[in-house]
Amino acid sequence: MLSEKGAPDGEHHGPRFAERAPDALNNPQLRRNFRRAMDGLMAKRAAQFPDPAYWAELRARGAAVKARALAKLPELLERLEANLTANGVQVHWAETTEEANAIVLGILQQAGARTVIKGKSMVSEEMHLNAHLERHGIEAVESDLGEYIIQLAGETPSHIVMPCIHKNKAEISDLFAEKIPDQPHTDDVDELTAAARRVLRERFANADAGISGVNFAVAETGTLVLIENEGNGRLSTTLPPLHIAVTGIEKVVEFLDDVPPLLALLTRSATGQPITTYVNMISGPRKTWEKDGPTAVHLVLLDAGRSRVYQDVELADTLRCIRCAACMNHCPVYTRVGGHTYNAIYPGPIGKILTPQLQGLDAAGDQPHASTLCNACAEVCPVKIPIPDLLVRLRREAVRPTETPATHLPVVKDGGAERSWKESLVWAGWRLVYTRPLLYRMVTRALAWGGNWVPASAPLMRDWTKARARPRFKPRTLHDLARERGYPNRLELDEVPK
Repeated sequence: MLSEKGAPDGEHHGPRFAERAPDALNNPQLRRNFRRAMDGLMAKRAAQFPDPAYWAELRARGAAVKARALAKLPELLERLEANLTANGVQVHWAETTEEANAIVLGILQQAGARTVIKGKSMVSEEMHLNAHLERHGIEAVESDLGEYIIQLAGETPSHIVMPCIHKNKAEISDLFAEKIPDQPHTDDVDELTAAARRVLRERFANADAGISGVNFAVAETGTLVLIENEGNGRLSTTLPPLHIAVTGIEKVVEFLDDVPPLLALLTRSATGQPITTYVNMISGPRKTWEKDGPTAVHLVLLDAGRSRVYQDVELADTLRCIRCAACMNHCPVYTRVGGHTYNAIYPGPIGKILTPQLQGLDAAGDQPHASTLCNACAEVCPVKIPIPDLLVRLRREAVRPTETPATHLPVVKDGGAERSWKESLVWAGWRLVYTRPLLYRMVTRALAWGGNWVPASAPLMRDWTKARARPRFKPRTLHDLARERGYPNRLELDEVPK
């Protein structure tokens, strides 16, 4: 199932946000689906943080954990690799998504794997991994229920936590009836879940390999932490004889003690749960005395532009994200247009600062402008990412890039891509006029005089006049003013009240 997932690795394609948004806004069913879902998620999250003081304290701790990890990122990655290797996990480094795909494909081919069962992983979506494996004759099946639904539909996720949030029960029932053999139409959620379970349980039992994402990678102990609610992640990582985990380099944390506060923030912010159903800690392949688990575990650490983001002190805050999607759930733009409008792996507020930095401003320079800057995302972010500040920074980088002192290259990929010479010329002229009083008076008088002679239908005025009409009025004399106020017809100037 290629569809949009079959795009060349890392390539941005198709219409931009502004071109896609009208279709989403004119789809009442889509807007109802999102409104119902987001109202519920916001209410559940608010119920989990009733005490502002507790929320502020826990949030500050989570932000400090991630900030400390980022400050030591190169050192922690090396320590993570050393401890994972000591535990029997094979670590691979990938600078690009193409390299990551080649590594995963090579591991699977060496093991003779033809079928793969996948746990939820946004990094694998970033890699377009499913399509890459399919092109090489390896079938990858998503085991997360939401991911499985959109895989059947040939779509990409519209939300990083709940991939099929844009679909309602009736749409899923129609999809299952069409794609799953002998599955009747039903509006019963339990029956729909059972239908997916029947298919996926067989896949778990017969898969040659399992692939998963990683929520946190602990450098201190060489542990991969994976959280989920359905049990599919645990089945994907223990039943097949081979487990491959893929993750971005920013997911590393320093200590095992850093994980509990992040878990408390992540689950409550994401789904409004006090705790997630399953917390999996993977520290190596099956030992000789153990009865289950994979015989080989691999970790692929993906850069794909993250090192470049890390080099800027302000923009590096983007990498603190723990993928809870709270910013999406509270964003007035995302909740009205949905994730597919962004035409990116990471939608919503976090996507609007992450995608332009990973893909470049030439490909996604319009994303930072798809925001009201209302600050709702920053207020609910559990690790205190200043998203509105970074959106403004990226808007500026798109037209006036900051350069790296050593190389004189733009700090942000494709910096200045949105710059227009016409707009620059206009602002240069504005600056010239407004910094010279005599020139300012001459220009404004000339514009005032010339404006009275420009017809409303002229090309330069057409866009203005179609939205508003120029005021038409008869000049008022002193006697007109006197009559309006009830004074006699003939008055001297000094008798009229000022």
